[in-house]
Amino acid sequence: MSSPLTAEAAGPGRTRITARALDRVVSAVTAEALGVDRAKVSVDLEDDGGALTLIVRAPIHIISLERSMADPGAVTRAGGSVISRAARAQETIRTRIQSLTGSNISRVQLRLTSAHITQERRVT
Repeated sequence: MSSPLTAEAAGPGRTRITARALDRVVSAVTAEALGVDRAKVSVDLEDDGGALTLIVRAPIHIISLERSMADPGAVTRAGGSVISRAARAQETIRTRIQSLTGSNISRVQLRLTSAHITQERRVT
């Protein structure tokens, strides 16, 4: 019985990830980070001196202003302010894409395209 082939045994080589595959991975990771549908996420990839810059456009879900005024704790339960959620999403996208693809990501530009007002769910 032969042993499994390891990276060391296989010898030198490289793995190539196409731009289309990378685009789909970035879309999926972004959709998960922001809690939106992957079809609503668009991605542009730019070369940044051998590293990648990701330009990601996506909507974000927010609670209504009326709800946040009536219950200040609602913003915290919804994940924080839009700015803090976007900053966390940028870092999540960068680290997950680097981990999943091995790509060197220099920066993630997250452009929020719209805000979808969602009702806070009540536990009964």
